[in-house]
Parts: sequence; C-alpha cells; structure tokens
Amino acid sequence: MRRQIALLWGGAAAALIAVSPWASELPGGLWGCTFKALTGFACPTCGTTRAALALARFDFSTALTHYPLPTLAWVVFLVGGLIAAAMALAGRTPPAIPSRLPDWARAAIAGALFLNWIYSIATGV
Repeated sequence: MRRQIALLWGGAAAALIAVSPWASELPGGLWGCTFKALTGFACPTCGTTRAALALARFDFSTALTHYPLPTLAWVVFLVGGLIAAAMALAGRTPPAIPSRLPDWARAAIAGALFLNWIYSIATGV
C-alpha cells in the first residue's frame, strides 16, 4: 500500500512540474479568497495558490518572500513526492507517515500556521 501511495504522490508531483510552463495562463481564471472578501482579512491559507504559481515560474525568491509557509509546503510536496516515487520504483519501501504526531510536532505545526497567518495579515496578502 505504501508503494502505491508513493507512486501516486510522485505522479502528482511530476504532473505539477510538467504543467508548470502553462501556469502563467491560470491567474486570470482563478477566483479570489472568499474569506478575505467577506472579512477583509487574509485566511490562514491565503497565498498558497500565488506561491505555487510563483514556484511554477521558478521564481523562488518571490514565492518565499511573500508566502513563506505555503512555499515550503509546495517544495516539500514536490521533492518528497519525487523521492518517494523513486524509492518505490527502486523497490525500496518508502517510510511510513506516522499515524499520530508527537505533541511537540503538532504544537510546532500549529504555531507555524498561526505565524504565517499573522505574517499574511501584516503584509496584506
């Protein structure tokens, strides 16, 4: 089962990389953040799509400067997917994702999400 998930993850990452040359045509067809339209504040995930589009243009500095946490998440998704698929294709079993993270890891993730949200609000994302 882990091998199949690794291949699926790697296929999704490879597909995203393959279609990245056409990413510059997408922004006109995307809708804005509903939460921001209703409240005037950025939502916790505001900037994720823009970070992905900047990364698709290989504009790492813009993506990281304006939207740090989503940029890191996209990079981890893409690189992790390619590595997991390569391991699966090489006959190695990819490591299992823990079913429950330790409390310190959960607190760190929650803190990073909160700080990124505050950063998004402060910078006007």
